[in-house]
Amino acid sequence: QVQLVESGGGLVQAGGSLRLSCAASGRTFSNYAMGWFRQAPGKEREFVAAINFSGASTYYADSVKGRFTISRDNAKNTVYLQMNSLKHEDTAVYYCAAATTYYTRTNPREYAAWGQGTQVTVSS
Repeated sequence: QVQLVESGGGLVQAGGSLRLSCAASGRTFSNYAMGWFRQAPGKEREFVAAINFSGASTYYADSVKGRFTISRDNAKNTVYLQMNSLKHEDTAVYYCAAATTYYTRTNPREYAAWGQGTQVTVSS
């Protein structure tokens, strides 16, 4: 079993930046891909970004491409989401998740473990 704990959320003005972190424990971290998802009030959970087991391959939703960067440090069992040029529509609870495979996935059904979420609020 993998346990995931997110941190780094908060309130930021539009155009600002935040960095989310997700610390993993319980399984060999470098054996699986990681992803970030988000859920805004009244909306379904949506894919944001994913990174493969080694960190060599990443994939982004079109809505965040060029603004967000996902990375991982396998020595620290941590995945990050650097969010720049934040917009009001980025406001959501952000979740990190551990995939069932080595490779990037966008479907939440292919993720076996989820963190508790961290709130990101972007004021306009």
